[in-house]
Amino acid sequence: MAQTSNSAQPQGQFFGHPKGLATLFFTEFWERFSYYGMRAILLLFMTAPVASAGLGMDANTAGLIYGLYTSMAYLATVGGGWVADRLIGQQNAVFYGGILISAGNGLIAISSTLFFPGLVIIALGTGLLKGNVSAMVGALYGKDEPAKRDAGFSIFYMGINAGAFVAPFVVGFFGEKINWHLGFAASSIGMLLGLVWYKVTSASIAHVGVVDMNDSPERKQALKTLMVATTVLVGIIGGLFLLSMTGIFVPTVTQIKTTVSIIFVLLPVAFFASVFRGGDLDLAEKKRFGVIGLFFLMSAIFWGGFEQAGTTFTLFARDLTNRMIGGWEIPTSYFQSLNAMFILLLAPVFATLWVKLGDKQPSSPAKLSWGLIIAGAGVALLGFAALSASGENKISPLWLRAVYCIHTVGELFLSPVGLSNVTKLSPPKYVSQAMGIWFLGASLGNFLAGQAAGFIEHYSPSTVFFIVFGIMAGSGAFVLLFTSKIKTMMGGVK
Repeated sequence: MAQTSNSAQPQGQFFGHPKGLATLFFTEFWERFSYYGMRAILLLFMTAPVASAGLGMDANTAGLIYGLYTSMAYLATVGGGWVADRLIGQQNAVFYGGILISAGNGLIAISSTLFFPGLVIIALGTGLLKGNVSAMVGALYGKDEPAKRDAGFSIFYMGINAGAFVAPFVVGFFGEKINWHLGFAASSIGMLLGLVWYKVTSASIAHVGVVDMNDSPERKQALKTLMVATTVLVGIIGGLFLLSMTGIFVPTVTQIKTTVSIIFVLLPVAFFASVFRGGDLDLAEKKRFGVIGLFFLMSAIFWGGFEQAGTTFTLFARDLTNRMIGGWEIPTSYFQSLNAMFILLLAPVFATLWVKLGDKQPSSPAKLSWGLIIAGAGVALLGFAALSASGENKISPLWLRAVYCIHTVGELFLSPVGLSNVTKLSPPKYVSQAMGIWFLGASLGNFLAGQAAGFIEHYSPSTVFFIVFGIMAGSGAFVLLFTSKIKTMMGGVK
């Protein structure tokens, strides 16, 4: 069931853009405050000794859980897009998702025994909110405004990163310096503030993200499908839990990694197969969906390197970086604000640059390719720094600052452009699900980044970083060779 919109849009502007962008900008600000604040302390909390109120996990186990959680949060956007398109609309999906995110963080804040249920609830909430709020941004613009839409997404991206910049300072301070649970409480409160803003200013987005809520045959069938899927999922999780508790079957870390890897292969294959075999798309639309598939792969590789920020980069900052300023030690989580800080400084430059260049700017496939190559170079830089780093010879924090700056440039080439193009390439009835597939790439990337934390225990950091560089830069260079062919498949979409 497609999202609908009203012809009469609310008046008003936000930096020259529809006023609804302000509503979505600040809603996403608080959601990202909650997500990145919690993420900044997550691996640190899991690996902290039990004596200091942590969970006392080793890096391999903590990395697996971190990767599963962050990947499932993005993976859930596929289901969140489906629920929005067919059942409740994007507006409701964003609101209910925010409620779940706040509740999940609240559970972890209450007790460590509620850690895993809290993670599951946060992931489900993120699935409902993340893809749909981005899809609503795209719906604010007409199809004849591609450059303005790209600029709007860059402004929206500033909201994401403003929240990400503030969060580690607030959540990190409460978590690392006072009590881990207070950090999760701060994340919960942040999301609540976002929900209040969303409701108070909801009139500005009344024309987007709404579905026909009548009991049509399609909606009734979608509701049945959701109930069956939920029952099956709960049954599988419950069964595995009982088997684990009774000792009949206790999955190993390797078995879990293998199972999740298979899921990540099957999900996008099943989605694209269903789209191409559905019979309701013409050849040009199928070609554009093929491009979305390529962008999905590029997204997965990019985020697999970029999201080392929450895993290997965090461990590197904690163990191999000189964090002392006089007699004060910089909290490890603070380093995760660097990327967001550079986004805030550089996003307006890129937003203006793309508009000024107009038709002379690089094509979307070229931008994504260069994003991979540039971010890969950042990982390589840290690889060189790691060659001389040790517990006795810690490196300057300027190395990490430089890496995050380079990563930011790569991100601005790839992420807002990818978001914008998915909304432009996808037919309206598939836009939320296509956005979910884009975030599925981020999901896979986060899972891979989580596993890298375990590799650090067996290989030198420099070896891990140079391998990541090779994969990212090599993939970007390869796609760059076929830019003209990809542009043809996009059928005039810029």
